Amino acid sequence: MLDETTLVQRLGAEAIGTAFLVFIGVGSVPATLIVNGKAPFTMADLGMISLAFGTIVVATVYALGHIGGNHINPAVTVGLAASGKFPWSQVPAYLGAQVLGAVVGAAAIIGVLGMKASDVGLGVASYGDVSWAQAFTAEFVGTFILVFTIFGVIHRKAAAGFAGVAIGLVVFAAIIPVAPTTGASINPARTVGPMLVQQIAGGAVKWGQLPVYLSAELLAGVAAALLFGLLSRTPADHHTAGPGVDLGDPETGDVRQTSSV
Repeated sequence: MLDETTLVQRLGAEAIGTAFLVFIGVGSVPATLIVNGKAPFTMADLGMISLAFGTIVVATVYALGHIGGNHINPAVTVGLAASGKFPWSQVPAYLGAQVLGAVVGAAAIIGVLGMKASDVGLGVASYGDVSWAQAFTAEFVGTFILVFTIFGVIHRKAAAGFAGVAIGLVVFAAIIPVAPTTGASINPARTVGPMLVQQIAGGAVKWGQLPVYLSAELLAGVAAALLFGLLSRTPADHHTAGPGVDLGDPETGDVRQTSSV
């Protein structure tokens, strides 16, 4: 249960989980491009990249959820805080751990694949010949679907034991329609970490696009959390913010539910 772990343990789990997400998920992008060489990028390639993201999310939910909740995404953390399910006082620390993990994960991509990974873009999320409004919409919709699903599967009435699988599957699914527009970051830490490492590695980075990603993703996290609360709230759902929710086993991890009477 999350109340039995220290803040340092929870932050460590967030950093490691986000590093795993970036190394496996984001790393699958340059790996695919390197293996393909001059061959055209296909829908099958996008499917494999989406599968890499979805699979590592499932793995981290069950491996680390009982330690720190396995948010591994600032949009999830901010959404949980906005809905009263996570203390705002811990949000800065969680976000810092997530960004640190993303930087470590991106650096590990170069450590494993070499500078070729940077040469092919390091999987940095960016948008090309589309307007900022279309890019904002793509990231907002993708992140909204992800966070809304997370809130649904951790709800006290949701089927027990399937949260990790459902979250992994929605990541897999959301990437497919969003990636052609923005690369489907749907995660502020995943956006920032590879950009920082790519900059350090000497690659080209479109920093001017960063506000579009961050604003869309964080606003979507809050909007999804609040809308799900409006749709699902009953008198039994009165909470006080506690240490967090284990996304793999929310019934045992969520120690904050109290009677509203």
